[in-house]
Amino acid sequence: MSQDGTVTLYTNNLITKDPSSIKTPPFSIKLTSSQILRGGAIIEIIDAKQAKIAEQAGACAVVVTDKQHNHNGVWRMPDVSLVKEIKRVVSIPVIARARVGHFVEAQILERIGVDFIDESNVLTVADEGNFINKHNFRCPFLCGCENLGEALRRVTEGAAMIVTHGDLTNSGNVAKTVKNVRSVMGDIRVLSNMDEDEIFAFAKKIAAPYDLLMQIKQVGRLPVAQFAGGGIVTPADAALMMQLGCDGVFVGSEVFDSVDPCKRVRAIVQAVRHYNDPHVLVESSCGLEDPMPRASLDEDQIQQFGRSEV
Repeated sequence: MSQDGTVTLYTNNLITKDPSSIKTPPFSIKLTSSQILRGGAIIEIIDAKQAKIAEQAGACAVVVTDKQHNHNGVWRMPDVSLVKEIKRVVSIPVIARARVGHFVEAQILERIGVDFIDESNVLTVADEGNFINKHNFRCPFLCGCENLGEALRRVTEGAAMIVTHGDLTNSGNVAKTVKNVRSVMGDIRVLSNMDEDEIFAFAKKIAAPYDLLMQIKQVGRLPVAQFAGGGIVTPADAALMMQLGCDGVFVGSEVFDSVDPCKRVRAIVQAVRHYNDPHVLVESSCGLEDPMPRASLDEDQIQQFGRSEV
């Protein structure tokens, strides 16, 4: 151990940290970091080349996914050397994913200087009973959710950004994301008309902290930035999420399957920035040659949708 280092105890394991990292910053500082990304598109990338394309196209940040870093179907955090390489080639924030509950992966990612850590549902879950205590880290975290109760539980654990997600298989189907975003926004609207007694009962029903629900009732929105992700592959998809009330979008790496990925990413970025301007949306939607190879519904999904309408 270096003499100028300090020792921090994490569940009876000793790790060495720089003196500058003794204290974790206040949660308000982490919130400020995430607020900077509002009104932007975060692009999933798998290598440095895609990271550069995303930056040139105007992405507000990139999230690193290592498609090769899995064994027998178990998806783990990206290779550290890949994250370091991407940090060297881009100037925008770099987000890296850690498995749910795997606080050691988060320690490693924080140590190499990522800007955000995504405790990600995309990766294989490491701890089925516990999420990471995100208050123990200097680095801000973002977490996924499918409903309001789940979102507020993650905020209580220290998440500085919430991503309301849908289909995480890169299918290009935005339907589940729309459903979950509408669910969260609908509960917030219902909450705004509740009295205190009703909020107590609602907090118990969705397993969410009462004080956070009272805060949402007062401000009319989540206490942290809310992005949407899953199936967003066109400018229209991105603008839809923004008009539903989200602060930004996550775009999967399937956009790089297109003939001109830079043009598509730039079009999505413009749609997020000008989501209420029909002229910009028309311009952004023009000339996007292919409709994404994987962005189609299979026969089972079509039959399921038909049954739900009966």
